[in-house]
Amino acid sequence: MTDLKFEVNANWSGVGANGEGHLTMGDKTVLYSSPAEMGGKGAGVSPEDLLIGAVTTCYSGTLFAILTKRRLPVETISVRAEGMVTGYPTQTNFSQLVVHPTIIGGDSSKQDEYEKAATMARDKCFIGKSITGNIDYQVGKVQL
Repeated sequence: MTDLKFEVNANWSGVGANGEGHLTMGDKTVLYSSPAEMGGKGAGVSPEDLLIGAVTTCYSGTLFAILTKRRLPVETISVRAEGMVTGYPTQTNFSQLVVHPTIIGGDSSKQDEYEKAATMARDKCFIGKSITGNIDYQVGKVQL
């Protein structure tokens, strides 16, 4: 087994909601700040967006691989994800993340098999497994 190391660099300036930063991942740089909904600048993406995005990208790739392995028809997967922050502003907690997959090119007569695969992808995606036990991570409606 090989251990892999991933590195990002963040540069932040400004205090609290008035600040913003740049996150560098490889040769890509992303502007980030606190979300406007939480009194922040709303510039670029938020840490909440990045968390939801990390889980969603892993989930979508894992789901596609499972569907392919199970020989279920699929052309493309589209995933809408929702994150819920509760207790703002005094007891802020990222409490829930729900993924809603749409399988383009799927066979509607196999809806049950797609739903099982969607749940399996949630359980197998290693980024998603990292939040299990801390965040209520669910699969919403599976659409074909």
